[in-house]
Amino acid sequence: MADSVTQKSASLKTQLPVNTGYAMSVVTHIKYPVIGIALLLGFWWLGGYLIAQDPDLSAFSDFAPAATFSALLGMIASGELWPPIWASLGRIIAGLFWGIVIGVPLGVLVGYVKIALAVANVPFQFLRMISPLAWMPIAVLAFETWNSAIVFLIFMATVWPIIFSTAHGVRRIDPNWFKVARNLGASAWQMLQRIVMPAIMTDVLVGIRLAVGVAWVVLVPAEYLGVSSGLGYAINDARDTLSYDTLGAVVIVIGVIGYLLDLLCNELVKRFNWHIE
Repeated sequence: MADSVTQKSASLKTQLPVNTGYAMSVVTHIKYPVIGIALLLGFWWLGGYLIAQDPDLSAFSDFAPAATFSALLGMIASGELWPPIWASLGRIIAGLFWGIVIGVPLGVLVGYVKIALAVANVPFQFLRMISPLAWMPIAVLAFETWNSAIVFLIFMATVWPIIFSTAHGVRRIDPNWFKVARNLGASAWQMLQRIVMPAIMTDVLVGIRLAVGVAWVVLVPAEYLGVSSGLGYAINDARDTLSYDTLGAVVIVIGVIGYLLDLLCNELVKRFNWHIE
């Protein structure tokens, strides 16, 4: 009996440091993000308080944290929040899909064929410096529906980071890999499948991560067009109706979703980056 108690005590002693160390690791990992969020909320509350005290600005007092989070909880409970989220995510996915389908092959071509790079470099650099929103009049004329026009604007925001990041990845491939593959009798398709795509996967995903960030920023003003759904439309509608608590709630949702999308892309980059342990 005594031996059993002694063994249990020893087992608890060995487990306790492990559990304590894990808890301390979690606390250390989240400590600074929690401090950052607390500071952000503090400045937000202070701004709301100062606005509420100013008679000229008191109409905007609902933008303060308490009213905003109350409106957010109400939108979640009523289900009002979900349709604009799905509408915006659908447009982002559609625009990003076309950005990948067109951007990756063009990036491989520009990165692999020197003549293609020499011909396309200046036009591509010129086009990528044009704001995606500057294409809005052309999009409205070229597409039958507002939704298609918004998808086109998102495509114009996503395609350039993907092209240039993919081309950069292709140019980084060791030329000796292609020589060995040719000596072994590999066809062009086999080299693309077995050498190029695995080697540039990380660069493609980095380009997609950059593209998602740009597209998410472009989405809100793009949805000011004639659509009646989406997070951008929700912000515009809240502004027109002076519902600043709802406007603040939608802003929070946009920030949270954008952060989660970037986090997902970052995890994919780590997953396919064979340099990371």
